[in-house]
Amino acid sequence: MGLRINSEAPDFVAQTTQGAIHFHDWIDGKWAVLFSHPKDFTPVCTTELGYLAGNIGEFEKRNCRVIGLSVDSVDSHRRWVKDIEAYQGQPVVYPIIGDPSLQVSKLYDMLPEVEEGDSTERTAADNATVRSVFIIGPDKRIKAMVIYPMSTGRNFVELLRLLDSCQLTSKHQLATPVNWLQGDRAIIVPSVTDEEAKKIYPQGWSSPLGYMRVVEVVGD
Repeated sequence: MGLRINSEAPDFVAQTTQGAIHFHDWIDGKWAVLFSHPKDFTPVCTTELGYLAGNIGEFEKRNCRVIGLSVDSVDSHRRWVKDIEAYQGQPVVYPIIGDPSLQVSKLYDMLPEVEEGDSTERTAADNATVRSVFIIGPDKRIKAMVIYPMSTGRNFVELLRLLDSCQLTSKHQLATPVNWLQGDRAIIVPSVTDEEAKKIYPQGWSSPLGYMRVVEVVGD
């Protein structure tokens, strides 16, 4: 069976642009975002890695570590990083995993386990499915997954919104409605009875529909 939300994030040991890591140890009780790329020196991915270089602080203030992956060697990544830094004008301070054997890409179900060979002779088109984002909680379980086509750059504003929702709903028995942003009202989940909800939210809630209880969120 492939990975699902609430699956344990597969552990691995790999080389990165910042040295060897043991992934579960690297998470170190924080939230983590793993985002993958089909090939070094590709234009859409360069814009993504560059944007993140300039906005990494948004993830850090959410107690979230970020790590990239591309199916090329660490030496190739280090050459690519120079382009990324020139493009964005910011240093790349997060690690990028080298995955020339496709080990991690297969482990995270981005490429079939039976896929043969390494990254040397592969093109970005061969690795088109290696365009995934995994949000992983401090419990090392996958909280969200998003897969993009090669032609569409990722929206990191949306990924931050998704991270905010995951962090809120991991602490409280809440769900977030359409277009929710941090600080907006949230929905009490149906598994919480009205009696239980009165204890948790003594300020009350509004019910635009009988099965929908919308509440102001106090604190995080």
